[in-house]
Formats: sequence, C-alpha cells, structure tokens
Amino acid sequence: MVNAIKGLFISCDIPMAQFIINLNASLPASQKFIIYVLDNTHLFVQPHVTEMIRSAMSEFRDLNSYEKPA
Repeated sequence: MVNAIKGLFISCDIPMAQFIINLNASLPASQKFIIYVLDNTHLFVQPHVTEMIRSAMSEFRDLNSYEKPA
C-alpha cells in the first residue's frame, strides 16, 4: 500500500537549508514542520509553513545585511 503525504518541496543552497533545519529544531515537537531532509539542498516540509519560512528568511536577511553609512 502506498502512503502519500502532501507537502512542499524546497530547493535551496546549503546555508539556507541549514537555516531552515535550525528553525525547525528550535520549535517544540508539536510544531516541527520538516517531513524529510532529502539531501543538503532539498527539503520536504508541511505546506502550511510557507509564510513562516519566508518571513523568517526575510528577517534573517535584514539582520545580516550591510548598509553603507551615509
């Protein structure tokens, strides 16, 4: 019998994949969203976390971007 799970396939570079994995690890067990880590650059996650991942990445980029002083 085949078991199918609905999810979201994410393809990204290694640092971003590690960021998403660490974000998942920081959550309580009931809120973990990674279904399967396929390899270093591909993840399969629950579909309802799309906006949470996008906002966390945006916040991370804002905190780690350099703005030239005026």
